[in-house]
Amino acid sequence: MTKVLIMSDSHGLRDELTILKQRHEQDVDVFIHCGDSELQSDASELSTFIKVAGNCDMDPRYPKEEVVDIDDFTFLVVHGHLHQVKASLMPLSYRAQEHHAQIACFGHTHIAGAEKVGDILFINPGSILLPRGRMEKTYAIASWEHSKSVRVAFYTLDGEVLEDMEYEVSMNG
Repeated sequence: MTKVLIMSDSHGLRDELTILKQRHEQDVDVFIHCGDSELQSDASELSTFIKVAGNCDMDPRYPKEEVVDIDDFTFLVVHGHLHQVKASLMPLSYRAQEHHAQIACFGHTHIAGAEKVGDILFINPGSILLPRGRMEKTYAIASWEHSKSVRVAFYTLDGEVLEDMEYEVSMNG
């Protein structure tokens, strides 16, 4: 089973990033940070992460987006502020289509959620510092076997699964 940990909007937290890495380093294959870490891009806490710039990240070495192939899926990783995600997923959807991405990960809104629109699975892990919409500080883990369906589980900063937010979707059209 492939597992990808997705987080965003940590806004300067360091110890919490280290704790999450240590908690999941044995069971997660890829770590993604969707921006607004407010750390330098070469910070040791982010060393194993695929990472992008958020609107609060001042280090110019951050890319605006990353496109990565993980098993049979192509991921588009952005912060979302350049795609107006607070208003609509449509601009992000177009960008994902341009890259032939099946999964788009983003932050910016601090609102955790996952939904499939058309052929694209959108994942926003929420924020591990300043959540909106819910009280819990959250991150997400997407997992799959054989590329048939993807399960997205949301976790509190303490590592507890938010069972009411679990999302599983077929990726076969």
